[in-house]
Amino acid sequence: MSKIPVYFMPGLAASPTIFENIKLPEDEFEIIFLEWFVPFNKESLEDYALRMTKNIKHENPVLIGVSFGGILVQEMAKHINVRKTIIISSVKSNKEFPRRMKIAKSTMAYKLIPTQLLSNVEALAKYAFGNTVTKRLELYEKYLYMRDKKYLDWAIESIILWKNDKADENVVHIHGLEDEIFPIKYISNCIPVKGGTHIMIINKYKWLNENLPSIIKMNE
Repeated sequence: MSKIPVYFMPGLAASPTIFENIKLPEDEFEIIFLEWFVPFNKESLEDYALRMTKNIKHENPVLIGVSFGGILVQEMAKHINVRKTIIISSVKSNKEFPRRMKIAKSTMAYKLIPTQLLSNVEALAKYAFGNTVTKRLELYEKYLYMRDKKYLDWAIESIILWKNDKADENVVHIHGLEDEIFPIKYISNCIPVKGGTHIMIINKYKWLNENLPSIIKMNE
């Protein structure tokens, strides 16, 4: 029996080390990690997603994306045939954005974010993971590797201006009830995880390891 290829895409500015504790049965699944690269000048999210699909070496893979990576894998799935798209700590459409992100879009306030300051790991960690992070900075130093200003400007604008206003019903959404970046009250049709925060991929890995195999094979 051939293994199911599972591609993991990390969140904003994060490296694949955020998945270091994720373990799937090796006789059933092959895990492949995707990494962020610096976008071209004025590159659209759609074009970036198409470029990222060039790193997919299997037919009908499972795509799993965390946070902004969840947005990206949904865009990638528009270009290739996938077995399943799973998002964690993310959103299925711009309708699930919290109010502050919708205000940032209408006022263009996102353009005022001093992304050169985000090269400071503390500021970037707060932006990527929420406000609860300062105690664990050494940890985040390890997880956040993409501190290029061009990437950060592009990523923040791509999130705020994401055009997707209709959720794909086939996307499987896993979401923590304590997510502070994308609060659960704005999220519909998800698999809720009690005690899960925006960094659930790191601190709820046991739940994910237990449940991801059946979620991947659900409805097949």
